[in-house]
Amino acid sequence: MDHARADILAARHRLQDAGWIPRDAEAFRHLPPPPAVVWLGETSEAASAVCDAHPLSGAGWTLHPLGQTPQGRVDARWLDAADPAQRKELFADLPLPTYPDGVAPGDIAQHDAAPFAWVHRALCRRGLRLRIGGEHASGRGATETVWIQLRHQPRSAVEAPMLVIDVQAGVHCVLVETHHRESVACEQPVVQNLHTHIRLGAGATLQHLRSVQPGAADRVAHHLRVQLGPDARYEQGLIATGSRYHLQRQVVELAGNRAEARSAGLLLAAGADLEQQVRMLHTGERTRSHIEALALASGAARAVVNAHTRIAPGAADAEVRQRLTGVPTGGQPRLVLRPHLEIHHDQVQAAHGATWGALPEDALFYARQRGLDERSARGLIIEGMASALLARAFGDPLFIESLDLPGLLRQAVAQHLSDDPTALTAQQEAVHG
Repeated sequence: MDHARADILAARHRLQDAGWIPRDAEAFRHLPPPPAVVWLGETSEAASAVCDAHPLSGAGWTLHPLGQTPQGRVDARWLDAADPAQRKELFADLPLPTYPDGVAPGDIAQHDAAPFAWVHRALCRRGLRLRIGGEHASGRGATETVWIQLRHQPRSAVEAPMLVIDVQAGVHCVLVETHHRESVACEQPVVQNLHTHIRLGAGATLQHLRSVQPGAADRVAHHLRVQLGPDARYEQGLIATGSRYHLQRQVVELAGNRAEARSAGLLLAAGADLEQQVRMLHTGERTRSHIEALALASGAARAVVNAHTRIAPGAADAEVRQRLTGVPTGGQPRLVLRPHLEIHHDQVQAAHGATWGALPEDALFYARQRGLDERSARGLIIEGMASALLARAFGDPLFIESLDLPGLLRQAVAQHLSDDPTALTAQQEAVHG
C-alpha cells in the first residue's frame, strides 16, 4: 500500500468534507484568502503555468553559512514527501491540523487556518528538517552558537514547501531566512503555501530574521508554528512586501515556564495586499511576549495586522505587550490594525494599543532643510522607524549590524517608495477598520 498516496487522498477528503475558510471567519474577514482550488493548483491559470525549476538552479531550500561567523552543528535532511519513508520522517511528531468544531470560543482563531494546513498536506512534495546544535549542548561549559542562512526559491508554479527546525536545549541560534523572487528559479506567478514548525528546547534561543519579498502577481501564505520549552527565547523580525495576496501567520506557544517571545513586523504594501497574523499562547508561568508591527501602505493597498494574545488560566505572572502602528505613505490605502488580549488569569501584566497617522511633518521639514528631496526624506524617516522596530525585537545593536540589517531595510524601503506612484503627493487619510 502506498501510504504517501493514502495520506494525500485523506487530506483532500478532509478538506472537501469540512470546506474552505468561510468569508465570515474572524481571522480572515478583512482580507479573505483565495479559494482552495488556487492553492491546490486546480485552476485554468495554474494549468497554463509552466515552472519546474531544478535544485541545481538554486530552487527550493538552500543552506548557507552566515558571513565569517563560527558554525555550530547543523544536521539537515532534504526529504521527498512522495516517498513513503521520507514522508513519514518529514511529518514525524508534528500535530495534525484541526477545525473549530467543538473548540472553545477563545481558541477558534487558532484553528481558522486549518484548511490551509490540509491543502498543504495534500500538495506537499518536498521539505527540509534541521536539527540545530549538539546532542548534549546544554551540558557544555559555554553556550553553543550557530549562525546559518536559509534561502528559498520557488520550484513550481503551485507549491507547498515545508520546514521543520529543532533547536536543541541550551543552543543559541541566529537564522536569516529569505524568500526573494529571482528569475533563475521560476519566472511564472507563484502560488505558495509554506508551513514551518519550530521547536526550542529548554534554555534555547532563536533569533530569526525573515525577509519575504514575493513577485507582484504571486499569492503567498506562510504559516509558522513555534513551541517554546522552559526558559526558551524566540525573537523574530519580519520584513514583508505586498503582492496579489500575501499572508504571514505565526502561532507561538509559550508552554515552558519563563519562556519569552518577541515579534516585530515591518509590512510594506504599495498598491498590493499584505496581512500579518500573530497569535501568542501563554500556558506556562512567568512567560513574556511582545508583539509590534509597523504597516506602511500606499496607493490602493490593503494592509492588515491581527495580533491576538491569550493568557491561559494557569499562566500566572505573564507579561504581554502589543503595539501596532499604521502609516499611509500616499494614495488611499486601507489599514486595519487589530490588537486583542484574551486573559484568563488575574495575576498578569498586559497592555495593547494601535495608532495610525501620517509621517511626522516636523521630521519631514527638518530632513528637507538638509537638502533632501521629498522621496529621500520620506525614505530616511521610514528607515529610522523600521530600524527602531527591529532593534526593539532583537535588542542587540552589534547583532543588527552583523546581519547588515540597515542595508536590507534601505533596499526594502526604497523599493516600497519606487512602487508607489503617489509617494510624492500629499499624505492622505487611510481607512482604519
